[in-house]
Amino acid sequence: MTTLAFLGDIMLGRGVNEQIAIRRPEEFWGTALPVLRNADAVFANLECVLTPHRVPWTRTRKVFHFGAHPAAVNVLAAARIRYVSLANNHILDFEEEGLADTLRLLDEAGIRHAGAGPTLPAAMRPAAVEVAGLRVDVLALTDNEPSFAAAAERPGVWYLPVGESSATLDPLGAAVGRLRADGADLVVLSLHWGPNMVDTPPPEFRRFAQAMAGLGVDLLHGHSAHVFQGVEQIGRSLILYDTGDFLDDYAIDPMLRNDWSFIFLVDVEGGELTRLRMVPVRLSYARTDLATGDEFERICRRMQERCAPLGTDLHRTDEGLELIAASGVAPGAGRTG
Repeated sequence: MTTLAFLGDIMLGRGVNEQIAIRRPEEFWGTALPVLRNADAVFANLECVLTPHRVPWTRTRKVFHFGAHPAAVNVLAAARIRYVSLANNHILDFEEEGLADTLRLLDEAGIRHAGAGPTLPAAMRPAAVEVAGLRVDVLALTDNEPSFAAAAERPGVWYLPVGESSATLDPLGAAVGRLRADGADLVVLSLHWGPNMVDTPPPEFRRFAQAMAGLGVDLLHGHSAHVFQGVEQIGRSLILYDTGDFLDDYAIDPMLRNDWSFIFLVDVEGGELTRLRMVPVRLSYARTDLATGDEFERICRRMQERCAPLGTDLHRTDEGLELIAASGVAPGAGRTG
């Protein structure tokens, strides 16, 4: 059995960046670190650039610019992160130079990435991650920040509006088909989609997830909302609509609780997703710890409440929540028992 850990947004700029000079890289992950290191590979969204370049993007209006010192790559390495998605609304916050530095630093650290590059073909290129004999291919795209869209000779992200049009589904179907023909054991779509602070996937996102399952995507790794959303099984595909935040310096919304999230642990056997385990975490300033006590219970209850409308039954365990994957379920039937 192979265990893959999926995390939400990792933002290493601003206040987190200030701590990099005075903390060991391992300290940022708190008591969550052993769980991350016990996984065979960790996948996340990198919500910042790694660069000494400090000239911000000004071609369109942006309120926040997230950039971290190059040494921040050691924070990622400390958690044994093997892959990061770069298709998001912050990867050009410090212009093309910031993106180029990020790509170089990740390559030097052996951290695979997808979703952004010096050209559109490069941004569309999947990342192949070899994990315990399993080949996991990841495609990454975003429907955020259209001004960051890459072109034939322009750096940027793989930008596609989320929807059921042929302009969106055709390139995704072709990409998944190529990966399958090339021998991928598991195909992951990492998707930075939708607005901030929304705790429920809209109907059009659920329809899009259904379409992705039909195209052969094994796991949809969603992020962008800054709060976690429910999970769903569609056929043999697993949909993590939004994995929330994981490491940052953000202000906390007392109702939406963007400081609550999970480590999403996906067990894989024989190329099939067999189980999803969700371990609750609590984010504090530039640090993430396993949730305990009353917060542990409240985070679990909130996820169960968000999964109920999706028809997803979650079982309580000592470490959090669990979904046993149903084999051969008809598309759209999310309930497991």
